[in-house]
Amino acid sequence: MSGKRFRFAHLADAHVGAWSRDEAVRTALRESVVAAIRTVGERECDFLLVSGDLFHTPVPDPAEVAPVAAALKELVDAGRRIYTIYGSHDYVAHRTSWLDVLAETGLFLRAAPEAVRAEGDRWTLPFLTDEPTGARIAGISGRSHGLDRSYFLGVDSEAFRAASGFRIFQFHAAVQEYLPDHLRAHIRGISVDDLPAGCQYYAGGHIHRTYTGLGPGGEGLLVNPGAVFGTSVPDIEDGVLGRSRRGVVIVDVVDDRPTTEWVDTMPTGAMRVFEIDVEGRSAEEAEARITAAVARETTEGALLFPRIQGTLADGSVGSLGLGRWAGGKTAAASVHWDLTEAQSAAPAESTFSGDGHQLETEALAKLAATPNPELAVLDEASGGARLRELLEALGSVRSEGESKADYDRLRLLGVLRALDLPELRSD
Repeated sequence: MSGKRFRFAHLADAHVGAWSRDEAVRTALRESVVAAIRTVGERECDFLLVSGDLFHTPVPDPAEVAPVAAALKELVDAGRRIYTIYGSHDYVAHRTSWLDVLAETGLFLRAAPEAVRAEGDRWTLPFLTDEPTGARIAGISGRSHGLDRSYFLGVDSEAFRAASGFRIFQFHAAVQEYLPDHLRAHIRGISVDDLPAGCQYYAGGHIHRTYTGLGPGGEGLLVNPGAVFGTSVPDIEDGVLGRSRRGVVIVDVVDDRPTTEWVDTMPTGAMRVFEIDVEGRSAEEAEARITAAVARETTEGALLFPRIQGTLADGSVGSLGLGRWAGGKTAAASVHWDLTEAQSAAPAESTFSGDGHQLETEALAKLAATPNPELAVLDEASGGARLRELLEALGSVRSEGESKADYDRLRLLGVLRALDLPELRSD
């Protein structure tokens, strides 16, 4: 319906249930997501797009799901529609997820086919119509390890592209042309030209860094809203320091032309991101400097995210006693350390003149010679060889296509054999 005015909202990567070991941060994340959903109603949006990873796992704690489901229900009860695709975290083949359960209740409509498709198979892209606005909505759900890339290559979107009205395509995949520089070497994405052409709005997800761009052929607005809150310390730093938006995008459409407005819902006031420089300092000096910095930033209930930078003059990063801030031993609600730019002092030059295998053999023999009454099988005579077998059994990588259950079973069998223990029987 050309010329019609309407408004919708777009969010992705809520990851409700993340930070499972930190209740304070997990609560802040959940409240940020609920605030984003309520913004949709407050701004009188016609519908909401959720472009994947609403939850951090397919079956999160019901206590995490309930407040989010209640906020979504408020939208539906007010006559708003919700269109969702699955992300790489909240979809699992051949199992029921919370998204499946909520979809069956009518809380939202799934805008993407969920069938697992063989690589190279051609398939026709289905689409939905948001009747009050006339918007046409299609999508491709995300899959872990980039398994959805072949879906884009095999899709026939001709019928969708021929449909009249404002066309929206939802996806949960990295777009190579819009990847941040620090991710280009680590993520293989789809090309922007792999997206169906002819849409006015491309609703992205998956990459936790905000970006906007153009769709295939330089047409249509492509938006990735970034994570609503974030699942890692770098995500938090991006949000607090303004490198990425954190919340929901409001999209106004006039004459089939979309314009965007960002609404941040991340509670940055309670979060502290700060740097501590330990360059050239002894471990003792660095620890004192860290203690003073944490004390300066601590307020009741604050979420602290300190970043330690520099190379120690002596000692190791592990000797700085950072764990003592865990378990409520400070007025802050939690402390999460970023150690990516911290380095221990350079080790003294080794005097060992043999090869690596010899050094490893001597180390294992010395370890085996240490009395251990609970594992007498690791006696001094054969203990070194058994320890090597254990390392080999536990250290092998998971093969392509090998299920986790098979991988775990083979690792267990290897351990039992190395220790001369009886294998477990299934009967």
